[in-house]
Parts: sequence; C-alpha cells; structure tokens
Amino acid sequence: MDAPTTLVVVAVVAAAALFAVAAAVLVRLVRARRGLRRAGLPTGPRWMFWGAVLYFVLPTDLLPDPVYLDDIGVLLLALRSMRRAPESTPERLSD
Repeated sequence: MDAPTTLVVVAVVAAAALFAVAAAVLVRLVRARRGLRRAGLPTGPRWMFWGAVLYFVLPTDLLPDPVYLDDIGVLLLALRSMRRAPESTPERLSD
C-alpha cells in the first residue's frame, strides 16, 4: 500500500471507531432515560435529551460528520444532566 491509501484507510477506521463510540453513548443515554422514567424519577430537562438525540442524527454539526467528537460531547453532557436530576430531587421536595 502506498502512503495516501494507508492514510485513507486509517481515517476511515478512526471515523468508524468514533461513530461506534457515539452510538454506544446514545444507547446509554436512551437506557438511562428509560430506567429513570421506570423508577419514577425525573429525567431532567426533556429538551436536553431530545436536543442531544437530534444533534447526533441531523447532518448539521459543529465539526464535520467523520469527526464524531462533538456528537459524543453533546451526548455525554445530556447523560450527565439526566443523572444529576435524581440527586437534586430531595432538595426540591424539602423546599
């Protein structure tokens, strides 16, 4: 293989790996929301969840689609905000 072909192959493999990570985080986000709802706990702002899902699915991104780092970041931010929501519930009830 010559250098340009090797570079293209490496770029495709890296893009596929980043997509797999983004898809895995999306699955974790959906499962976390489903688990929180089944437990009767608040899931945080709905716009955060649906906004993260739409950002992952829609073709408009801050970075071009072969680079899924921004998608991963948005999904992780939504997951983090949903996991924080149950922790803040007792404080809201005591007010």
